[in-house]
Amino acid sequence: MVDINPVEFRLWARYIYDISGISLGASKSYLIETRLGPMLKEYGCNTFSDLYHKSSQDQSRNLEKVIIDQISTNETQFFRDSSPFEMLKYKILPDLIDRKMQNPTPGLPVSVRIWSAGCSTGQEVYSIAMALHEILPDMKAYSIMILGTDISGAAISRASRGIYNAFELERGMTSNRTTRYFVPEGDDWKIRDEIRSLTTFRKMNFMQPFTGLGRFDIIFCRNVAIYFELSDKKNLFQKIGEILLPGGYLIIGATESLSGVAPQFEPKRYLRSVFYQLKKHNFSGT
Repeated sequence: MVDINPVEFRLWARYIYDISGISLGASKSYLIETRLGPMLKEYGCNTFSDLYHKSSQDQSRNLEKVIIDQISTNETQFFRDSSPFEMLKYKILPDLIDRKMQNPTPGLPVSVRIWSAGCSTGQEVYSIAMALHEILPDMKAYSIMILGTDISGAAISRASRGIYNAFELERGMTSNRTTRYFVPEGDDWKIRDEIRSLTTFRKMNFMQPFTGLGRFDIIFCRNVAIYFELSDKKNLFQKIGEILLPGGYLIIGATESLSGVAPQFEPKRYLRSVFYQLKKHNFSGT
């Protein structure tokens, strides 16, 4: 494996930040070596400097997309850290539905809009969809849209297909859920249409404006901002607050906190989990 020198690391850290918003501290040089190192031979480069110049001069930006795919790949699995999904099923959804049923629109199903930010290859999105299917008694009474976004086009493509191998299913899925929500697809498993129909996916860079997203009742933004600079974290959660519906719910990673980042949100505790809601004077309309 080719080592990256300090000058190259600073060059790459700046470049990766510019194209993705991911901030890599000095201790993360191994991340570039392990994730981008195999690309050196593939693209005919001897050094990381060579790869940088090849990418920065590529007007098609195809190499840039490959680099983003490699750097942004995150660990994921179905029902990862089960607590947020228990909170979704037994606290957030019942409260949300109760509130919406107090002022229903005659003749229209109850709208439930959920966003999974940084959804990677889709496991979180489908876990949310399965949780809704398990807790809502009559799915036809609801208009459900679960949006999954990620900066990696390759991840979004995989998520949209909804096909996973046995190892991926074993990580987080029970055998009962597997047979209930998946059908065999060769040696793999494909998400059933009734679950896939609740979801939609799109590529998205959080450093860009949140145009065309609409507004949401529930937003999952777990472990998305861990590599962001403080100013970028503040900007991200400011924009999230602007598209969260009044009384809506924000769920972040178990080890994350909005203290000092987003004072417009207040934490609420449910059993072993925490969710966030906008303070009432921060509501930006209905």
